[in-house]
Amino acid sequence: MSDLYAHFHPDEHRFVDKVLDWIGRAADHHAVKRTDFLDPRQAFIVQSLASRNGAVNVRLEGGYPDAERKRAIIAPDYRDVEAEDAAIGLLAVGSDDSRFGELEHGDFLGALLGVGIKRDKIGDIHVGDGQCHCLIAGEIIDFVRLHLQQVHRVHVWTETLPLDRLRPVAAALEQLELTVASLRLDGIVSDVYRLSRAKVMQPIKSGRCRVNWKPEEDPSKPLKEGDVVSFQGFGRFRLLEVKGETKKGRIRLKIGKYV
Repeated sequence: MSDLYAHFHPDEHRFVDKVLDWIGRAADHHAVKRTDFLDPRQAFIVQSLASRNGAVNVRLEGGYPDAERKRAIIAPDYRDVEAEDAAIGLLAVGSDDSRFGELEHGDFLGALLGVGIKRDKIGDIHVGDGQCHCLIAGEIIDFVRLHLQQVHRVHVWTETLPLDRLRPVAAALEQLELTVASLRLDGIVSDVYRLSRAKVMQPIKSGRCRVNWKPEEDPSKPLKEGDVVSFQGFGRFRLLEVKGETKKGRIRLKIGKYV
């Protein structure tokens, strides 16, 4: 078991224990587990641990094909996981207030959390075209519909819709180009957010940074194309492209900041 934990960050061990319990109940006690919404790293952990046990099947469902946050269904191998209900509801949020169009993803997430539900009950949030579509755990969507009345001081209306009415909105990326001395995590984070190296070093060491949704406490970790970095309090970005070296030997990067 200690060898198993070596593959995961210490902060992930408690979640690993939960997943092992879910898998054990499915394999040994014929139980079907439907999880809350998982981020991509958590979904990877579920899949990787389930693959070690030939007696269970796993299905990941986020409400639409390109979902980032997904619920997992873990079931005995003789059960058809595709037939199990993932219980994902679609909540549409709108308003007649002209300020509604100024609201952003974080405003809606904050308002949802403000009605008293946990982040784990919320899937992807799509903001655009004068309306917001939120994927919510089906077992609480009626509660949210009744209690969500305001988003950042803007009064809103809500209604539940069938999933086939979802209007996905691709995440907006603000692109910028940087030149860096190396691909070290701390150097790139400091340049993206225009902070000194000293100001990003300690937050990284204290666990406030994630790379591909996994806690990363090593400031010297090299990044690669496609990596998604989140820095608590500042947002997240993706390393879109390593474009080669300048004449002075610095590395040219294309970065996409999530906005």
